[in-house]
Amino acid sequence: MKRFLLLMLVSISLSSCAELEQISREMTKSAGVTDQQIANGLQQALSKGVDEQVSKLTEGNGFYNNDLVRIKLPEELSSVESTMRSLGLGNLADEGIKALNTTAQQAVKEATLIFLSAIRDMTFEEARSILLGENSAATSYLRDKTQTELYQKFEPIVRDNFQKVGADQIWKNVIEKYNQVPFTSNVNPNLTDYVTNEALKGVYKMIELEEQRIRNDVRERSTDLLRRVFALQD
Repeated sequence: MKRFLLLMLVSISLSSCAELEQISREMTKSAGVTDQQIANGLQQALSKGVDEQVSKLTEGNGFYNNDLVRIKLPEELSSVESTMRSLGLGNLADEGIKALNTTAQQAVKEATLIFLSAIRDMTFEEARSILLGENSAATSYLRDKTQTELYQKFEPIVRDNFQKVGADQIWKNVIEKYNQVPFTSNVNPNLTDYVTNEALKGVYKMIELEEQRIRNDVRERSTDLLRRVFALQD
């Protein structure tokens, strides 16, 4: 039986979180793994997610070619897309969607330093809680620590890149053509905010993917430290 399940069963009979914390400490001590090693292992796992997964999003068509994170149109524009395709303007709709994804790709390049800062600041207590937590506990930690700062960093980049990649003009043309179609309601969505939030979702999705691989597949634990630390939650 996994140590994590055992820990959860034991916790039912405990009268305080302090006792649960003590059990956690005793488990790690008996395995010969120190608090520092646990923290280093979690930091290494998160850094691996950033290096191996988030970096993929910054490559050519990193969002557009990835089914897990490809940015689709907001619900407000779903009728725009279907109408444009029905009018034989599917290429224009495709061009617009690709431009949204290219814009997100440019913004994600700014994420690495913010992530690394949050990873370095992880405490021993946080590391232990993350290790024995849910399958996405490390990703949740990173999201809580970085989401606000990343949005503030991403949003102006997305806004600027709408112009650089021509997304603003593409969508201006798409929306103008759609608003000229009889019997349709005019639309004017805030695509900057939408793409910024979708870019953030994509980043955390890829980090979560790597975290779950490390937690669930010993072959993904590419260093001795990862193997020793994550063996505690097997």
